[in-house]
Amino acid sequence: MNDITLQNFEADLIQASMQQPVLLDIWAPWCGPCRTLGPLLEKVETAYGGRFKLAKLNSDDQPEISGQLSQAFGVRSIPFCVLFDKGQPIDGFVGALPEAQIREFLDRHVPSAEALEAEAETEEAVALEASGDTEAALAKLQQAVAIDPANDGARYDYIKLLLESGHLEQARQAYEPVVSKALVDGRIAALGHWIAACDKAAGARSPQALAAAIEANRRDFEARFELAQTLMAGRQFTDAMEALLEIVMRDKEWNSQLARKTYVAILELMSKPAPKAAAEQAKGTLELTGKSVAAPSDPVIDQYRRKLSMALF
Repeated sequence: MNDITLQNFEADLIQASMQQPVLLDIWAPWCGPCRTLGPLLEKVETAYGGRFKLAKLNSDDQPEISGQLSQAFGVRSIPFCVLFDKGQPIDGFVGALPEAQIREFLDRHVPSAEALEAEAETEEAVALEASGDTEAALAKLQQAVAIDPANDGARYDYIKLLLESGHLEQARQAYEPVVSKALVDGRIAALGHWIAACDKAAGARSPQALAAAIEANRRDFEARFELAQTLMAGRQFTDAMEALLEIVMRDKEWNSQLARKTYVAILELMSKPAPKAAAEQAKGTLELTGKSVAAPSDPVIDQYRRKLSMALF
């Protein structure tokens, strides 16, 4: 547990919250409820086993920090607790709450023990995949999903690596529990389109036969889409998007916009996740929020986004 001051605010609160949530307890020596809440928070921190970190701030000694937080949340009394995550204050509560309510508050924001374990397995999998040990990476990701079935990020990585490795049936089984999320999660939807492409490719016509069908009828969208799915299954993503683009340019609404949806799915599969946000550096004044960081621009993805935009509009 750290006492927060202007000198260590950046390192011990903002930067520390990039690694794990930090609960800041704003208190004062003369405050009776503060003296009740403090030991209770320490007890809960121990019980949560590292899932969050507790920090304290004496409002009498650090009025600048406590004043800005109080103003930001519209709070004028203490004890006042603020939870920081990824460099930003995200929620808080006022008063000496009972332990059950403190746990309820934390559980809305703090990752479960299972989620933390699954995240560790996923990080190991990334390192293993980068080293070329795909099978070991798959084992780690499978373990992560087993530990925390609700971790859609780990599941996405697992299914994607299964498909990249040619394990279609295992990918299909891992996808089944989240198929209903495809309507609201673009990454899950993208996996569904890739699995469908792999299924179609297994019985698809030869590239020569498909080319002949398209040459005979430029509006043979079934043949064009079959070609696109074959290319997608073989991870020839840009070639698949070119085939899909031909459909979109000729008939945007074909088959309930299936060509456009598949094209967007490929862009999703090619995109790298955005890096974690980095907290802003203090510049003489108190900085309370983190800086949003976008994923590095990929010229190929940018090019194909523009192509789709031009075809649609």
